[in-house]
Amino acid sequence: MLGQLPYVPLFTESNAEYTEFYDLDKVDGHSDGWMKQDRILFCVPLRDAAEHMPMFFSHMRNMTYPHHLIDLAFLVSDSKDDTMGLLVTMLRELQNDEDPSIHFGNIEIFEKDFGQAIGQSFSDRHGFAAQGPRRKLMAKAQDLMHHDKDVIVPNVWRPLPDWLGGQQPYDLNSWRESDGGLQLADTLDEDAVIVEGYVEYATWRPHLAYLRDPYGDPETEMELDGIGGVSILSKAHVFRDGAHFPAFSFEKHAETEGFGKLCRRMGLSVVGLPHYVIWHIYEPSTDDLKHMEWMAQEEEKAEKRKEVMKVYKKVWKAGFENVQKGWEDERLRVLKNSDPVRLSRNVRVDWSD
Repeated sequence: MLGQLPYVPLFTESNAEYTEFYDLDKVDGHSDGWMKQDRILFCVPLRDAAEHMPMFFSHMRNMTYPHHLIDLAFLVSDSKDDTMGLLVTMLRELQNDEDPSIHFGNIEIFEKDFGQAIGQSFSDRHGFAAQGPRRKLMAKAQDLMHHDKDVIVPNVWRPLPDWLGGQQPYDLNSWRESDGGLQLADTLDEDAVIVEGYVEYATWRPHLAYLRDPYGDPETEMELDGIGGVSILSKAHVFRDGAHFPAFSFEKHAETEGFGKLCRRMGLSVVGLPHYVIWHIYEPSTDDLKHMEWMAQEEEKAEKRKEVMKVYKKVWKAGFENVQKGWEDERLRVLKNSDPVRLSRNVRVDWSD
């Protein structure tokens, strides 16, 4: 209503214990945050993630950053499995651990279904057609924090079966802008979104993933324009200043890549570490699963052939006598009185009758 006073919260004694006050003007991240009691907030989206929970919590337990300085926020959405139930159970186990150093700080769980129409398999989430409407491994926090950048990401690879090459660059969303990318953007509609890493949009950008040297210096930095979303460490002031993950096209990019572009436009530092690598869990694609099925069938056929050959060799040995040695002796006796010269002469035979 016109003239109505704005809402003012009441900080009464009954709700005072739930009220916390922070002067955000005096809060900023430090390169040695773990020494200055800097808090970290982990934002973890979860969807049909029950099978990955044990590994996730195993990594969480092993984190070297002081756990009491780490707050956790989970968003559970559109899950058909027991992601929520397992999450609550494992969080309780974590917070009730006999070792106090294992306990984390504040924990919040949000649940909201967005009506996702895209599946959760690797092919569903990473196929080109899925990227438009769709647009987690962890790095050690202090390994990234000491670079003292506004936004920083590691290089992300994934292990593969031997028959697929052993390993592969995973995150192609971290890149430097190129002339080809800018020219492509100029040809697209205002609301278009460039999806990096697909042949449909050839940008010729240098990707963080492809610059990895297994023996390179993990401290090496590379300025980026777009970043991937597997693992991002960002200072809190970045979001307080207005940066976000746009759900619309910003400079022809959205989500994490749009976030990188937006941060660069705001004059913030956005870097990646080409030689500092974290590993994403291997999720077989539809083609991989088909190939695995074919390999299993071939292996089964090979085992059957081995069994058949065992029986065949056994029957052959029992049914036939080896006369090779006997023939060698007999041949010498047959030919001992023969003239080799006469045996080699040509003999004419008339087959006309």
